Amino acid sequence: MRKILIVVDMQNDFIDGALGSPEAVAIVENVKRKIESFDGEVIFTRDTHFDNYMDTQEGKNLPVPHCIKGTHGWEIRAELDALRKSEAIDKLTFGSSTLFEALEDENTKEKIDEITLIGLCTDICVISNAIGIKAFLPEAKITVDSACCAGVTPESHQRALDTMRVCQIEIL
Repeated sequence: MRKILIVVDMQNDFIDGALGSPEAVAIVENVKRKIESFDGEVIFTRDTHFDNYMDTQEGKNLPVPHCIKGTHGWEIRAELDALRKSEAIDKLTFGSSTLFEALEDENTKEKIDEITLIGLCTDICVISNAIGIKAFLPEAKITVDSACCAGVTPESHQRALDTMRVCQIEIL
């Protein structure tokens, strides 16, 4: 059985940096344990912006520079990055078409049975990637471990989990 764990954007800026929260800090140990105990392939994503962030549509709607490539905030949290065995997928927006296409390609080579997502933020990047993966791999079991996710607010975290559940994504 082929299983993949997607670790979404566990970067300093989302944990305790520019867009950090107590809820994000609280899941770091859960995420670390999940990665260490996972029996399968682990893929990390990394939100990636550039110096022109404030000129982008996202920057105009969320005017908080974050995850600027090459900065400390862009880096994956050190204790999690130490567990990374392959290059992270840099994504320029909430959902990663690069990730979706790579998973679809891998699935044609060897069937992927289950994909689990964890990370930040439940209500933006986790949900975007979970639903995108479901569209590209409708027969794979897609799971989100809620104990290893945090949203912008606890309320929006819960709404995102509810939405994913309706879209046939299993919530742990």
